[in-house]
Amino acid sequence: MTDTPTSDPNPAGPWAIPVRRPLPGDDATRGTISFPRRVWRLLVAIKDGLALVFLLLFFAALFGLLAGRPNASLPVSKGALLLQLDGIVTEQPAEIDPFAALSGGAQLREYRVRDIVQALETAADDKRVTSVVLDLDRFLGGGQVSLAEIGAAIDKVRAKKKPVLAFATAYTTDSYQVAAHASEIWADDMGGVAIAGPGGSRLYYKGLMDRLGITAHIYRVGTFKSAVEPYLRGDQSPEAKQADLAYAGVLWDKWLADVKAARPKAKLDTFIADTPGAVRAASGDLGQASLSAGLVDKLGGRMAFGARVAEISGAADDSRPWDYNAIPLDNWVAANPPAQKGRAIAVIPVAGEIVDGEASTGTAGGETIAGHILDAASDGGVKAIVLRVDSPGGSVLASEQIRQALLAAKAKKLPIVVSMANVAASGGYWISTPADRIFAEPDTITGSIGVFGILPSFDQALAKIGVTTDGIATTPLSGQPDILGGVNEPFNQLAKASVEQIYARFTGLVAKSRKQPLDKVLPIAEGRVWAGGTARQIGLVDQFGGLPDALAAAAKLAKVDGAFHAKYFEDEPSEWSKLLASLTRDDSADAAAPRGWFGIAAMNRQLAERRLVQDLSMLSASGSVQAACLDCRAYLPVVPRPGATSPKGVFAALALLLR
Repeated sequence: MTDTPTSDPNPAGPWAIPVRRPLPGDDATRGTISFPRRVWRLLVAIKDGLALVFLLLFFAALFGLLAGRPNASLPVSKGALLLQLDGIVTEQPAEIDPFAALSGGAQLREYRVRDIVQALETAADDKRVTSVVLDLDRFLGGGQVSLAEIGAAIDKVRAKKKPVLAFATAYTTDSYQVAAHASEIWADDMGGVAIAGPGGSRLYYKGLMDRLGITAHIYRVGTFKSAVEPYLRGDQSPEAKQADLAYAGVLWDKWLADVKAARPKAKLDTFIADTPGAVRAASGDLGQASLSAGLVDKLGGRMAFGARVAEISGAADDSRPWDYNAIPLDNWVAANPPAQKGRAIAVIPVAGEIVDGEASTGTAGGETIAGHILDAASDGGVKAIVLRVDSPGGSVLASEQIRQALLAAKAKKLPIVVSMANVAASGGYWISTPADRIFAEPDTITGSIGVFGILPSFDQALAKIGVTTDGIATTPLSGQPDILGGVNEPFNQLAKASVEQIYARFTGLVAKSRKQPLDKVLPIAEGRVWAGGTARQIGLVDQFGGLPDALAAAAKLAKVDGAFHAKYFEDEPSEWSKLLASLTRDDSADAAAPRGWFGIAAMNRQLAERRLVQDLSMLSASGSVQAACLDCRAYLPVVPRPGATSPKGVFAALALLLR
C-alpha cells in the first residue's frame, strides 16, 4: 500500500534540518543584522579575546616565575663572579610598581648591598670563583657608606690573591669609588674618569609661587631646617649653606681617603683639581689623561676586556674568545645564603622615607616597621634587636610609632642597638633615640633634629582669575585650614604651637637618650645636619662601625656566648614583583641604553626631574608634621617609591583635599 503524500512542512524530507521561515518584520527579511545585535556580538568577541589573552598571560607569568627566578644552580663549574650593576645599590630594594612595569615604564634596577657584600665575601674563599668582574658601565651609584662597604668586601677578595677587574665606559664619583678597589681598572677608549664630588644646585620655587599666587604657610623650628626653604625664598640661606658645606666637606674627605688608600699611586688630587688641563695635555683624550694619571690601568672596548677576563677564568666558547665563563650575581647569592649558626639577633631595616601607615619595601611605613619590631620582640629565639637605619626621616607620627615599638621591645629586656647606614637624619634619628648604643660611619649623615609643617593656600591665585570665597564660621577654626579662602591667624597660631611642641619633645628625647642636659642638645639641634665623624664628637653617636659591629655589640649586651647570626625581619618583594622584574627586563634595551658622558648627563636629567616631582609633591602630600631632611636625599639614590596609606595628624584633612 502506498502512502498518500501529505503536506510536509519540510519538503526536503523528514530527516532534513528544518528551516525557520522568516516572519514579517524579522531581521532576516531585510537580509541584515540589527545594530544592537552587532554591538552585542562585538562585545562577546572582545570578552572572549580578553579571556584568551589573560589566560595566555597567566601561563606566561607562571612560566616566568618558575624559570626566571634566581636559583642555586651555577651555569659553570668555575668562572668569574659577575657583578653587572645596571642601576643602584640600596639597603632595601623597592617593590616593583606594577602599573609602570606593565605600561613599559623604565624600572630602575636596585641591588641590595648585603647581597653584594655576602657574594664577595663568600667568593673570596670559594675555589669556584677564579676572578671577580665589576661591570659598572651603567652603574648609577648609591650611598657613600654602602659603596665603602662594597669596596671593603672587594679588598677581601684581593687579599686572597684573586683578580678583580672593573670595566666602564665612563667612571663618575660613585662608580670610581667601587672601581678603585679593583686590581685592574679598564675604561673604554671613548671614555675615562671624571670626578665631580658632592655638591650641586637645587630648585627654589618662591618666585614661581608668588607669580601664581600660591601661598606656602610654613611652620618650622630650627635655624638650619632648610627643607622648606625652596618655598620660602629664591636662594639658599647662609645658615643652610654653612651646614651643607660642613658635612659635604667631611664626606668628600672620606671619599678621597678611601680612594687614595685603594689607589695610592694615582695622581688623584692633581687630576681632580684640573681635569680639563689634564685632558688638554693628552691632546683632548680623556681616556689617555685618566691612564696617565694612574686612575685606570687599561684602555679598551668590552670585547678586549672580555678576552682579558677569559685569560684568567676561561672562555665559554673557543670561537668567541671574549665570552668568558661568568657566574651571575643572582645565582651566586641563591647558592650561598648566609650562615644561620648560633643565637639570633634580629635586624630590622628602616629604609627610605618614613611614612604613616603601611608601606611596601623600600619605604619605611610606621605601621609596617613597628609590626616587624613587635614580631621580633615576640620571637623567643631573638636575643637582641639591631635597627638598621638608612632614612632621611619623614612623618613624626610614624617615627613615634616606631619608637614606641622599640620601647615595648626594651620592656621585654631586649637590648636595642642602632646601626646607621648612609643617612639617619631627622625622623631617622628620632627612631634611634631608644637605642642602648648607636653605631655610625664617619661618612654617615645624621642629626637634622628639627621639624616642620607646610600647607599651601590658593586664595591669591583664585583672586587673579576673579574667583572669591565667602561663608560662615561658628568658631575661629571653622573650615580651617581653608586652602581656597586662606588660612586664618588662629589656625596659624595652633599649627605653630603644634610644631614647637613636637620640636620640644624631639630635643627632650635626644637629651634623655644621650644623657646630656637640654642646654647642650639645643645648640647641636636646630635642624642642623652632621657627618658621622662630627656626630660622634658631639655625642649623637657612640662609636664608629658597620652592621657587623652593631651585631657584635648587640650580642654582647644580650650576653650571648658563642656564635650568633642576623635574622632579618622585613617584607621581601612579592613573587609578583619578582616576576614583573624578570618579565620587564629587556636585555636588548639595556644594550642600547646610553653610556658615556652624554648618557650620564641624560640620566642626571631624569634624576633631577624626580627630585622636582618630590619637591612639588610636598605641597600636596605633607599630611602631618614632618621630621625630614630633604637635603639628605641628595646623598641617597633617587628612586620613585610606591605610595603608602593616608597620612594622619593635624594636616591630614588638607592633604586629602589636595589629592
